[in-house]
Amino acid sequence: MARVSRRAFAVAALATLTTGAPGAAAAGGHPRRAAAEMRGMWLATVSNRDWPSRAGLTAGDQRRELTALLDQAVRHRLNTVMFQVRPTADAFWPSPYEPWSQYLTGTQGRNPGWDPLGVAVEEAHARGLQLHAWFNPYRIANHTDPGKLVSSHPARRHPDWVVPYGGKLYYNPGLPAVRAFVEQAILDAVAKYPVDAVHFDDYFYPYPVAGQTFDDDEAYDAHGGDFSSRAAWRRDNIDKLVTETAAGIRKLRPGTQFGISPFAVWRNAATDSRGSDTRAGVETYDDLYADTRTWVRKNWIDYVVPQAYWQIGNSAADYAEVVDWWAGVAKGSGTRLYIGEALYQTGAAGAAPAWQDPAELSRHLTLADRYPQVGGHVYFAAKDVAADRIGALSRVVADHYQQPANPPG
Repeated sequence: MARVSRRAFAVAALATLTTGAPGAAAAGGHPRRAAAEMRGMWLATVSNRDWPSRAGLTAGDQRRELTALLDQAVRHRLNTVMFQVRPTADAFWPSPYEPWSQYLTGTQGRNPGWDPLGVAVEEAHARGLQLHAWFNPYRIANHTDPGKLVSSHPARRHPDWVVPYGGKLYYNPGLPAVRAFVEQAILDAVAKYPVDAVHFDDYFYPYPVAGQTFDDDEAYDAHGGDFSSRAAWRRDNIDKLVTETAAGIRKLRPGTQFGISPFAVWRNAATDSRGSDTRAGVETYDDLYADTRTWVRKNWIDYVVPQAYWQIGNSAADYAEVVDWWAGVAKGSGTRLYIGEALYQTGAAGAAPAWQDPAELSRHLTLADRYPQVGGHVYFAAKDVAADRIGALSRVVADHYQQPANPPG
């Protein structure tokens, strides 16, 4: 009942906000903001989502586009960039383990003539930004043809590591050799660059696809004997990835953070009384085999950024309820909580009516301010920061970011 009453209080507080000129809410008595606060943006490279604008640009043009996005972060008083450097079992740095990303040159394995991760770290730090290197652990390709991969690709040298599923190729998380390789590939970047954090997104076991089965029978037969179910074994595989990666980071570069940004529903309350008052179609514990609640409660990670990509009042997953639930999970855990924000929805064609209101995102921050566990927000994604459709991010800046803030950690 305490959770419900806090949520009701937070929602009621929204009624006090005006929807007039930017800055009105701040002037009306926002809680004093912390001197250290996460103000982040994701910079996605998969399929050239945010950067580079297209494959095959010159090294100079790629660098100019990258620094322009970093400048946009500074302009909007953000302080952290989650830069995707391993979107599909590839690399945005000279890796001895995996090929150069095709999203740079258009050809997987082709040297782009510069070091994007190295430059990103240097240029971010020069602007006072933290640089969190973002890795996708298991996705190999957004197609199912291994022949399209460069001949030296580890997935071609180890076809037994690969599972086709849902029109894509994945490494099999149930194979210890795969886990060791993925960790090795990620930690290579940690060893080489003074990144401020290692960052994972929400992809562990793949999102379920109707009518398809992720074929890990052989791996389960070989390695799952000590578990009560395949689901428990799969969750243990992901738990091991998390704890082993954390240990590797601490060993190689003490002080470097480790954060994860999961889909924001661990379990619905209808499934588990400890879950959130949501009716989401995906539950990370059961569908992605990612026990995100345990990772936070046991402080296996330094920070968590649940992707709360719903508006306040959403019928399946109300932003207010999701934030309330995560605040309760993070309380006393030692794991810092930031909220992932759907900037990409603001002003987007087909988005819910709430997302056509420039004040919706600002209301999110006002609501989250009621929870001392919430240490900031991260926006998806860089292209949308630059576009600032309907002025929604400018409204956030005016209402909440009038003063600069250092990133936590």
